[in-house]
Amino acid sequence: MAGCVVIRIMLIVAWLWQIVRGSEKYDERDSLDSYFYDNAFDKIDNPRTGKLYDVSLPAKFSGVKVSFVRLRARNLWINGANHSLFVIPPLVLPFPFTKRVDLVYQNLGNRSSNYYSVPDYKFVAPVVGFLAYDSNKSSINYGLIELKLMGDDPIIVHFPDIFVEENGMKCVRFDTNGTLELSNVEAKNSCFVRRQGHFSVVVPYQEKKGKVVIIIEWWMIVGIACGGVVGLIILIVVIFVAYKWIKRRRIEKMERQTERNEGLDTIWIGRSRMPSATCVRTQPVIENSYLP
Repeated sequence: MAGCVVIRIMLIVAWLWQIVRGSEKYDERDSLDSYFYDNAFDKIDNPRTGKLYDVSLPAKFSGVKVSFVRLRARNLWINGANHSLFVIPPLVLPFPFTKRVDLVYQNLGNRSSNYYSVPDYKFVAPVVGFLAYDSNKSSINYGLIELKLMGDDPIIVHFPDIFVEENGMKCVRFDTNGTLELSNVEAKNSCFVRRQGHFSVVVPYQEKKGKVVIIIEWWMIVGIACGGVVGLIILIVVIFVAYKWIKRRRIEKMERQTERNEGLDTIWIGRSRMPSATCVRTQPVIENSYLP
């Protein structure tokens, strides 16, 4: 009973630890998004509407790419937006509504797995994302906002860096609230989505079996050869002994059979035993008794 209680306590502690780790990682991602936007806003003074700017980052974010564009809500509704790896269709409105929208595009590159993960899956493309912000700092809604798609066309996310197609590829979308969604990969390594966030392509994780490398040394070859010779000699000796034993058994059998048929004495001549008669059946008779 006590053992069951201990196991339950350990399971509860492990579950709570996973929740704490997940919340910490979510907070870290949220802080990262805010840092990228604040950094872009500080580095670019009076950005021109419709122009895409590359944002420089500190050395600790090497491999990460961030770009920034400010759009009028009217142009976003009429024309949509086609920047970086994202194609936003027309008929899109910011919510809550604002006259200008700041879009921040991210490509986390080789640091993707530092901030995002999918259980039982691995990334085959970097995590990319885009987030919309209210550009009016004096607005009560200043900060992260949503983009509402009023039409049927989805947002298209391109992943040109996938060169090898693997079985089971899935699009993954990481929402700003920490949840994730999986969907099918469309043509030309693209994902169709209807909300902002971070995106990537994953495949089921499978442990690769390590290749067994057999190293044959010279002493192994000599040992195998010597073992083969010794084995051959033993086999020859066994065959020879078996042959001698079978031959001896046959001779003994023939001798026993002979002794049963006629009772003759035997004598040894050298190493051989020979039958010997004890008497002569007929006496010799002299044909002529004349003796000279």
